[in-house]
Amino acid sequence: MDKTRNAFSCQIEDGVAVVQFDAPGEAVNTWTKEALNDFERVLDTLEAQRDEIRGVVFISGKKTGFHAGANLKFVSEQGDISGVMDLIRELGRAFVRLEGIGITTVAAINGPALGGGFEFALPMTARLATDAPQTIIGLPECNVGLIPGAGGTQRMPRLIGYPAIGLIVKGKAVPASKALELGLIDRLVPQGEDLLAKAKAFVREIVDGSVVLKRPHHDFSDLDSVVDSERKAILRTTRGRELPAHMLVLKAMREGLRAPLEEALMVEQDTLMEVVNAPEAKGSIHSFFLKTYSDKIDGMLPKGFEPKPLNKVAVLGFGTMGRGIVIDILKGMRVPVVVKDIPDALEPGRDFVRKVFQGMADKGRLKVPVDTLCDLMRPVSEWTEDFKDVDLVIEAVFEDPLVKADVYKGLCKSVKSDCLIASNTSSMLVTELAKNITHPERFGGTHFFSPVWLMQLVEVIKGEKTSPDTINNLLNFAGAIGKRPLVCNDHPLFVVNSILFPYIIKAFELLESGVSIEDVDGAAANFGFPVGPIKLCDEVGIDVLYLVFTKSLGRKPPQTMENVVKAGRLGYKKSGKGFYLAKGGVDPDALSFIPIEETPKEYELDEIQDMLFHSLVEAGKVLLEKGVVSDPRAIDIGAVWGTGFPTDKGGPMKWADITGLSKKDYGFEFYSRFSA
Repeated sequence: MDKTRNAFSCQIEDGVAVVQFDAPGEAVNTWTKEALNDFERVLDTLEAQRDEIRGVVFISGKKTGFHAGANLKFVSEQGDISGVMDLIRELGRAFVRLEGIGITTVAAINGPALGGGFEFALPMTARLATDAPQTIIGLPECNVGLIPGAGGTQRMPRLIGYPAIGLIVKGKAVPASKALELGLIDRLVPQGEDLLAKAKAFVREIVDGSVVLKRPHHDFSDLDSVVDSERKAILRTTRGRELPAHMLVLKAMREGLRAPLEEALMVEQDTLMEVVNAPEAKGSIHSFFLKTYSDKIDGMLPKGFEPKPLNKVAVLGFGTMGRGIVIDILKGMRVPVVVKDIPDALEPGRDFVRKVFQGMADKGRLKVPVDTLCDLMRPVSEWTEDFKDVDLVIEAVFEDPLVKADVYKGLCKSVKSDCLIASNTSSMLVTELAKNITHPERFGGTHFFSPVWLMQLVEVIKGEKTSPDTINNLLNFAGAIGKRPLVCNDHPLFVVNSILFPYIIKAFELLESGVSIEDVDGAAANFGFPVGPIKLCDEVGIDVLYLVFTKSLGRKPPQTMENVVKAGRLGYKKSGKGFYLAKGGVDPDALSFIPIEETPKEYELDEIQDMLFHSLVEAGKVLLEKGVVSDPRAIDIGAVWGTGFPTDKGGPMKWADITGLSKKDYGFEFYSRFSA
């Protein structure tokens, strides 16, 4: 790719200038300092020749879309906000120049026009877009902890009125047809038709007066009540957390929409400075990059790797985890799946799978008929001929080494020697399990999370004898069923549970020091977790965690945990009794099982949070130093998509770097020391 060419080029033909933008060497168009400089040079040309130009069409040179907005990598790499704000201010000034250029301007939108990409289109005279499915339009900045800063919070509401406020604070992008209905664009172009030709014709129609654009004046006299309503709505989705981006974008619109545009744009940029300066912005952007990194499995596989065809899969165990794995395989791969369990488990398992698929179908989330998928299941209770041509087996039987060893004995006699085998163990060492596998190089771990069909994460574990090809094939399998994988070397509890269990231990230590259940779980909720550590135990099953301590780790569990399990309180979801009542609220009867110290301690909210979440960071540091993972991204991916760690914090390792905790406690930043 020629990275020396300009991002923007301009050609004038028959009085219409066509400005094409195509960021060199990049998959999508984004705003960088270089792109902005090129754009300003084009504006110079247009201004100098405005007497000769009847109109301008701005069109992308990329098939991937119109424009993706600001380059988030540039934003995240800035050590301070001055570089970011300088770029945004210059971009804002360029858009003001575009708006006042005195020539009819039209944005020809193909594919996504998002964030600073749509802010680019807003100052133009008009906008048209293809009706292709990939065409989406909006200002999604709040979803990555930012707000529009190049005029979006002021121009979009002035264009379409109050609906813009909800779209902006929710970070919602809409398809082209909805954008037309809202007034974000003025015309749709059927997919496959010549967008440039249509845009040129549209320019001429506007110039000739044969088309009159509807630009109603919007009355913002009810602005306060609309903003307050949107504020309440967004707080419901954030569980009451006043995240800077959401709160400040509403402030920018409340203040700016009462002022002249020139003044309003200054309000927007001042507000953006507050947002960019907040740690939540860096955390959210980091989570965005974690998502894009783990979205596509191809980027994790070595170049030239040819994955093993997976034409038939088997799952051993038709319990909770096995059912979920079957659902994901059938939905994602649509290949025959042999399911082995005791006879009594087969019919309930099949019924459960069908019920889940029917629920998906009822909500329009299933692309094929339920019967088509269910007919691919082959439930068996013996080692039948069905196993002879299986390409991959996922074992999801009871977490007992003797049970697994017995299963592997029959399995290895029934499948071909190159059949991939993986265990869904949540805590047992893959290296130890592999001792019961013939050709152990084909064996690895695939630790799924429950409920499997809803949880995105899967841990892919490399035992001492697991071959690189096996890991790559398991990654390919994860991609085929739509999972977000992290790869780790063999280690007790792997990654997610290795950081989760110290967090749970710390939570019980706080209980036994005198901190209430409400305060411990409240501190986690205030931090951004969907559920606190004590309630998490109730939901997972307190006995499950107890068994991991006693069986897998061979260590004494927290005394409170032992007390409630021995009393038969296994969690309100499992036995009807735990730390919480099924109808909500802490069960007062559970308090007698907590052995509180003679002199109870009192802590402030931030002190409780520091103790809880420092335990996650410390556990992550151990994993990095032991080489269980080599990149802190793996830990942060596991924490965000495996434990519910808030995306606006970026994961525990990034959070430690952002807040300065890592530097203060360890003398280095994780992403500087360990990143590849």
